[in-house]
Amino acid sequence: MKPVIRKLLFGGEGAATVLADVGLTILRLGTGLGISLGHGLGKVWGPEGFGPSPQFIAGVQRLGFPLPTAFAWMAALTEFACGLLLAAGLLTRPAALFLSINMAVAAFVAHADAPLFMTGQGPAKEPALLYLLPFVFFIFAGGGWFSVDHLLAGAGRTSRRIHV
Repeated sequence: MKPVIRKLLFGGEGAATVLADVGLTILRLGTGLGISLGHGLGKVWGPEGFGPSPQFIAGVQRLGFPLPTAFAWMAALTEFACGLLLAAGLLTRPAALFLSINMAVAAFVAHADAPLFMTGQGPAKEPALLYLLPFVFFIFAGGGWFSVDHLLAGAGRTSRRIHV
């Protein structure tokens, strides 16, 4: 694999210190598992069985997407599978990119008319934006030192900074 592609897919030097890398790992695990298990799992395996619910597909159709069933599947699988990839730190940057697109669509298309902040009176942009921010961060930062990406790209990186 070409070095530039390897760096793009598996890169990310991590944070400046071990403690910062621990924080990066906690953020990656929390957001990855939160989106995957809290949102994606219910779209992939819902009360109606395997696959996006008819209500979710109808919602995607109301947004004007062509092939609403296919787009509902893409959204569900992105939240579930890319969330797990992010949590593991495997293909962190591509997973974060797809999750960012998903959350941008949720915030600015699906909830276009909703208020920015939650008021308890229905949907809002806030939850999607709160996921979007760390996903954008991981596009730039990568998975960090404690990730599968680091193991895959780690050829030649044998020493660890010891600053705390």
